[in-house]
Amino acid sequence: MAGNAGYAIARHADDNAIVAVRAGRPIRRAELRRDIAALASRLPAHRYILNLCTDRYRFMVGVAAALRRQQISLMPPSTAPGVLRALAEDYPDLYALTDTTPPPLTSFIYPGTFDDAGAAAEMEDVPRDQPALILFTSGSTGKPKPVPKTWSTLVHSARAAGDRLGLSRLRGGTVIATVPHQHSYGLESAILLGLQHGLTIDTGWPLYPADIRAALERTAGPRILVTTPVHLRALVAEPGGMPRADLILSATAPLPVSLAAQAEACFGAPLIEIYGCTEAGQVATRRTAQETQWQCFDGVALSQNEHGTWASGAAVEGVAPLQDVIELTGPGLFLLGGRSADLIDIAGKRTSLTHLNHQLQSIPGVEDGVFFMGEANGSHVSRLTALVVAPALRPETILQALRERIDPAFLPRPLIFTDALPRNELGKLPREALLRLAGRAQDA
Repeated sequence: MAGNAGYAIARHADDNAIVAVRAGRPIRRAELRRDIAALASRLPAHRYILNLCTDRYRFMVGVAAALRRQQISLMPPSTAPGVLRALAEDYPDLYALTDTTPPPLTSFIYPGTFDDAGAAAEMEDVPRDQPALILFTSGSTGKPKPVPKTWSTLVHSARAAGDRLGLSRLRGGTVIATVPHQHSYGLESAILLGLQHGLTIDTGWPLYPADIRAALERTAGPRILVTTPVHLRALVAEPGGMPRADLILSATAPLPVSLAAQAEACFGAPLIEIYGCTEAGQVATRRTAQETQWQCFDGVALSQNEHGTWASGAAVEGVAPLQDVIELTGPGLFLLGGRSADLIDIAGKRTSLTHLNHQLQSIPGVEDGVFFMGEANGSHVSRLTALVVAPALRPETILQALRERIDPAFLPRPLIFTDALPRNELGKLPREALLRLAGRAQDA
């Protein structure tokens, strides 16, 4: 599996290069490759692996060891018991790799130590066309759809992203990520980006502003922050600001221009927003504070027909549909109009939930808020609902502010106040969680 037949897992200069920092301790490439070989020799002989390691370094080693054993890593949208049971039914030759309490699946516990970790081990290349992952769509409109990815696609995507981001200017840099590694954005930008561009990966997972500040302060050299709009909103509001960074990446939800500008001022660094989806992976970037157009990665092409927009190229597995309204503006350039499923039509008038959310969240005093379509119930049609976190405001104040911003047809019925929105680790709001929260609030 060496030579031109495959792609390396880690493209660092040599075995002495620092690949990761774990709890303040540097891990060099030689140690990484020994750990990969040691774990690979112990993994059970199954076709599919569900990597549930909470420790980011162990997750990295698990992904690489599975590749070495030609096992396919499954990355479902959730690890809820029902989701895991469905996975086990669809993939009977599945086991879980875990470093915590085993799930209700055949499981293998990540060893605390490797007795043979000192043995020499080759960092073998992975064949380009080897199946590497199966990602799954969120399943919000039905059963999650599997999306297979080969190692070649993942490598091309990571390398194209790094080239676009100019990572060659940030040699010796460290990737600090606030996003979970079990998600495609976390895997691509918190792990693969570092491995394929010779960067150091901080294996911590800082979530709160104080933790993120501490991670930046203890990191020497260029600092790359991989995060989300939800985290950025909290970080720019921190008294006293934040330490400087050299590059900020954001994805998982639309980023308001005003927030992008605030973040650049707060960190003294350019903020690049990444556009992609489960089906196509990473597709394009823009510097949101300065650009409205998105630019596709080199080698990614977009095409359109009566059914929508499609992406293809070396960084895309086959020809993949994009789930958004796209306006092509030039070769490799486009404007984003929101998700197709995001568009709503009320009384012959059309808008998008993204637009409504932006208007709601821009009202002074609104800390968080979201519009969504409620459930149809018997003879009752689904109604446009809004959940809002605004402890200092009255409902009449918010509704009046909305009347000045949106057509009256899109005023929420009902408007529900809550202490917090049910955001997941990526800052997203699963529809089922919104419906449950709205139902509880109306029953109270």
